Amino acid sequence: MVQLLVTYMEMRARPTGEPLLPPVENATFTFERLAAEEFLSLYRAVGKPLRWDQRLRMLADELDAFLRSPSTALYLLRVEGRAVGLCEFDRADTDDVELTHFGLIPQAQGRRMGPFLLDGALRAIWDRAPGRVWLRTDTWDHAKAQDTYRRAGFGVFMQRLEEVSV
Repeated sequence: MVQLLVTYMEMRARPTGEPLLPPVENATFTFERLAAEEFLSLYRAVGKPLRWDQRLRMLADELDAFLRSPSTALYLLRVEGRAVGLCEFDRADTDDVELTHFGLIPQAQGRRMGPFLLDGALRAIWDRAPGRVWLRTDTWDHAKAQDTYRRAGFGVFMQRLEEVSV
């Protein structure tokens, strides 16, 4: 078992200002419904360095149902048609939406594509009129994760140590 510092952050209003422009040519973000195989391929590419495993532990039929659910909102960042990032929301059809996964493949990092994807996805999810959007981040996440979330409009509402098995 390992102890991680987990930070819970929330946003209670839609992003202000103008939407961020694509930082690279041919970068787009869209709402998508992916098949499980395509989703898991991107999930692994983004999440392996961050030790993501939640979706990998799901049974195939459970993952299919999750991906097809109206409660799931998945936004992808594509560059020249290739998926390079994802922003996944759970309970997107409720007043209390959770941003469950957000990240880019390592080759896409450091080029301002993360803030572009996050801004666009948050604006889209706020079009659904939630009361808040929240997330959890921990010490295994990207070093710039909390700063990126703060710049997007999130604030910390709780921190605590949590034990996870490795």
